[in-house]
Amino acid sequence: MSSTSIDDLLTTEEERPRRDEPLRRGRVGQVLRALAGIAAVVVVLVAGLRAVGLRVPLLILVAGVVALFAVRRIVAALAPSPLPANSRPGVPPVDDGTWNWGARDALRTAINGWEWPLDWSASRPDRFTEVVLPRLGELADERLRQRHGVTRESDPARARALLGDRLWTFLETPPRRTPSPRDLAAIVAELEKL
Repeated sequence: MSSTSIDDLLTTEEERPRRDEPLRRGRVGQVLRALAGIAAVVVVLVAGLRAVGLRVPLLILVAGVVALFAVRRIVAALAPSPLPANSRPGVPPVDDGTWNWGARDALRTAINGWEWPLDWSASRPDRFTEVVLPRLGELADERLRQRHGVTRESDPARARALLGDRLWTFLETPPRRTPSPRDLAAIVAELEKL
């Protein structure tokens, strides 16, 4: 018999896997490495062009090399993550059950798109009225358009009947203070019922 308790079996905490790559240095180190790389490429280009008898203005060479380095960095950031080592072409990869903490997550990006403005509006109610409320209005209009074929602007009477008085009033008259998380959750729940 095992001495493992039920709590040990039901615990969902997992340790983050350690990255194989060494810890990255700060921004200053990255900038210095990039500048050194740019300088090295410019020196090689100038020497190569002079060897064949061509003269190109230094500013144009530097601008071209900086542009190439920027494009290379953007492409590297947007590239899909490599296939796991245990996968072969044409064969679906085997999921080893570990989470890729370094991957860019679209869900996290979407959440941050809401989290940051909501965080800002906690201390400044005008930010809520200027940023969050219009987004909620757009969501309501899109939901009404998809499900019922109307928007608040195209058919206000029907939209008001579908939204209900509480949601209609919230979207049409800006609140004086930022709503509490509980009130905001209730409003989002009403939006989801549409």
